[in-house]
Amino acid sequence: MTDIEGIVPAIARALEKRGYTELTPVQKAIVSSELGEQDALVSAQTGSGKTVAFGLALAPTLLRGEERFGPAATPLAMVIAPTRELALQVKRELEWLYEFAGATVVSCVGGMNMSTERRALDRGAHIVVGTPGRLCDHIRRGSLDMDDLRAVVLDEADEMLDLGFREDLEFILEAAPEDRRTLMFSATVPKAIAKLAESYQRNAVRVETTAAKEQHVDIEYRALVMAPSDRENAIINVLRFYEAKNAIVFCSTRAAVNHLTARLGNRGFSVVALSGELSQNERTHALQAMRDGRARVCIATDVAARGIDLPNLELVIHADLPTNPDTLLHRSGRTGRAGRKGVSALIVPMPARRRAERLLQTANIAAAWDRPPSADEVTTRDGERLLADPSLSETVGEDEKAFVAKLLEQCSAEQVAAAFVRLYLAGRSAPEELIEISLDAKRSPRTDRDNPNAGFKGSDEPRRGREDFGASVWFSLSIGRKQNAEPRWLIPMLCRSGNLTKRDIGAIRIQPQETHVELSADSAEAFLGSIGPNRTIEKGIRVAQLDGAPEADNRGERKPYGKPAGGNWDGDRKPPFKGKGKPAFGNRDERRGEKNWAEKSWGDKPKFDKPKFDKPKFDKPKSDKPWAGKPKPDDAAPGVKKAKKKNAKNREE
Repeated sequence: MTDIEGIVPAIARALEKRGYTELTPVQKAIVSSELGEQDALVSAQTGSGKTVAFGLALAPTLLRGEERFGPAATPLAMVIAPTRELALQVKRELEWLYEFAGATVVSCVGGMNMSTERRALDRGAHIVVGTPGRLCDHIRRGSLDMDDLRAVVLDEADEMLDLGFREDLEFILEAAPEDRRTLMFSATVPKAIAKLAESYQRNAVRVETTAAKEQHVDIEYRALVMAPSDRENAIINVLRFYEAKNAIVFCSTRAAVNHLTARLGNRGFSVVALSGELSQNERTHALQAMRDGRARVCIATDVAARGIDLPNLELVIHADLPTNPDTLLHRSGRTGRAGRKGVSALIVPMPARRRAERLLQTANIAAAWDRPPSADEVTTRDGERLLADPSLSETVGEDEKAFVAKLLEQCSAEQVAAAFVRLYLAGRSAPEELIEISLDAKRSPRTDRDNPNAGFKGSDEPRRGREDFGASVWFSLSIGRKQNAEPRWLIPMLCRSGNLTKRDIGAIRIQPQETHVELSADSAEAFLGSIGPNRTIEKGIRVAQLDGAPEADNRGERKPYGKPAGGNWDGDRKPPFKGKGKPAFGNRDERRGEKNWAEKSWGDKPKFDKPKFDKPKFDKPKSDKPWAGKPKPDDAAPGVKKAKKKNAKNREE
């Protein structure tokens, strides 16, 4: 091994056992004689070996010239990490790095049994690794003694501030001895980190490796552009094309993680989820499944996957675009670690292309723009991997010859080869057919006839009534104008449900209760086969094939409102009422030239014929009295009159 000057012999021995032949730039900067035992603010790329770097930096401070540690007592060093996974990962790294120095490393992280951690601290520890919240709990309860602490390391300091751990960090640093050594490691150094370093470090040395300013040479960035409806299909094809030993797919929300995990699991991928809603035990088992090969794809959120290190991680897929350049770097930094190559693929729907370009430009990353792998490209890649399989080049063993001869006697070579291909592809998801799009950024979507958005608002290519559409078949959908049917969501739905492309769809005529859609004759049979015998698509919409082209009447039938007595307006239109249901004009033919009655008083308004109604008309009474139109009391019979007066006299008595 080279570059071992300044490294403690026990640490150098551990590095040689681990197979280190050369230190990374950040590790070289840490062990340089110029730094000594000063405080340091270190910024370097994710995956550049920062954990080993601060392990090398801590060794002289903790051992102080000794080859091995003495009996474990109160902690000598503390490492603070933002997440449980990263803290446990750091613990494993320090254990092998300090194996020959006899160090005892204890973890204190949320989600674990606090009593177990307290007993481990009581037995003694040289180095404590933990998360901010759990370390604060131990300090407040008196189970973590900080009196002999010689050094404090803040790993991924920028992420801890983003997660809201500033108060916890300040509490820990203020509880530590003032003469301690403080090392801060961060992928980026924003103003908040610089201010924190100024407050809690003494004459800190700023260490920034050259590689931190340049694009990570071990990571190949690819921006894959597709139609919005093909997002998940593109992810499936990317996973199938690369067939990585380990791959991680980043989503922006836990709901998206759950959805994509179910989708890929149904397609035959060995997949695990990693999100904040999982318990610590579940997250640990998920990562262990990735490490031992039981799972090959991990669907994760940004926070859950922060700082994790999977040795065989070869592919990172950004299912949702990162919100900022730092997140892009942290996500991509999960691959291309310790000299290994990796691919970082951004899934970019066509409408989000400009945002992706700005993101890459801000992050100073040059990405290759391309389409996702097509189904044919995935199939070709499978053939290449099959022909390169080592089992085809190995010689036939003595114990295999008898069975091979028997197999060739019963089956032809063609049958054996076909069976081998089937077994090789068994369990692998079939690739998806993607909608073809144009990547020519110089051509405007308004004039690009290959653009998948052609026919939508803003496109020069009319989708309805194209003369060059050719032979076609018409279908009826059980949804119309009254159900808010619109081409902007009908077309993508038809493409998803019927395995169509946008160029297979011709005219669209939306009626009040149904919609007529024209499909090319070549795609009609495939469309019927895709939607199944039930003839239904998304949202329960029923599909029926028409015998021919429907009538070109986009208005549909309207119920007549009835005609007025004068018959001076059409029965299939509403009368020209204005205001409070009063006609603006009377019979216009008879009252031409007269002023509008609305400009006069109510009594001067012109008369007009009212519409006829079915209910019978009655003459209006001349008086409001209830007996109006009936015989008067004076006309009543004499006996009735006397009886009424007699009753009145009785009431007076």
